[in-house]
Amino acid sequence: MARGFESKSVANQQELADAPFPGRRPEVDPMLLAQRRKLELGLADIKRRLVSAQQGGHREMLRRAEMALEKDLKALG
Repeated sequence: MARGFESKSVANQQELADAPFPGRRPEVDPMLLAQRRKLELGLADIKRRLVSAQQGGHREMLRRAEMALEKDLKALG
């Protein structure tokens, strides 16, 4: 009879280990994090280049790229 209680205890411990803790952040997909980081770095680069751009057409192209990256970041969440 002791074995039945022991195995039930082990099962309960495993369930508790798998249950999320109130303070624990949910696991985030590493691919999603990599995509977000890539977009953030691209946006930072565009903003840096926009500061030094002098030609009107070049500035416009950079602004469009900036808006597209911001849109992608917003869609990513």
